[in-house]
Amino acid sequence: MHTQEIDVATPDGPMSAYEVVPDGQGQRAAIVFLMDGLGYRAALKSMAERLASHGYHVLLPDLYHRVGKHVHFDPIMMMRAETLAEMRKRIGNLTPDMLMSDVAACLDLLASRANVDAARIGAVGYCMGGRNAFVAATRFPDRLRATASIHPGGIVTADPASPHLLAGKAQARMYFGVAKEDVFFTKEQAETLAQTLAAAGKRYQIEHYEARHGWAVSDTPVHDVAEAERHWKAMLAFFAEELSA
Repeated sequence: MHTQEIDVATPDGPMSAYEVVPDGQGQRAAIVFLMDGLGYRAALKSMAERLASHGYHVLLPDLYHRVGKHVHFDPIMMMRAETLAEMRKRIGNLTPDMLMSDVAACLDLLASRANVDAARIGAVGYCMGGRNAFVAATRFPDRLRATASIHPGGIVTADPASPHLLAGKAQARMYFGVAKEDVFFTKEQAETLAQTLAAAGKRYQIEHYEARHGWAVSDTPVHDVAEAERHWKAMLAFFAEELSA
């Protein structure tokens, strides 16, 4: 496995990214790994490596690049009101157009790699990254074959521009891992999303986990080992089905 820190060219300047290339020859599927609100850090890089160990070319971009290089929050401090307020401010300052510009830059880079099959690219995201993976499916229907949104937030809102209202544009098969008692993605919102996707004739899977928002990422205070492993098993099976040659 080969890993490297690279800069990805975006309209707003260079964006750091962690690129993981698995061993082996020939073209392979690729996955864009979209970070959670805590930012670009070691725990996510380890998760990117785990994905790559299953044969995927993985790219983890630093979506906070507009405010500084490798900006991130201490996961242990995430339960403090001031930390949450600052994190939400950072997230709120990133518009969907900004984030999708970053995703487009990642897709362009992956498509330029000789060992990547551009017809077999997926995306996975956690927390805000889960929303971004879903939005990317609606923005790039011809470029993303599968997306996974793990303990996402902000997919279903009361806003007239709520992401779920654009579900009809997506062509990718979509997986959603929903946390329990999650104020960012309630059971009612999950039901609304399911109804919307079903009405649009989309291919999707929604699973509920017995763990709190943030459970799947190893450095969070709410990390749940058993449910994290359950999500890995489900997600890897999902991508194996959808991104196989």
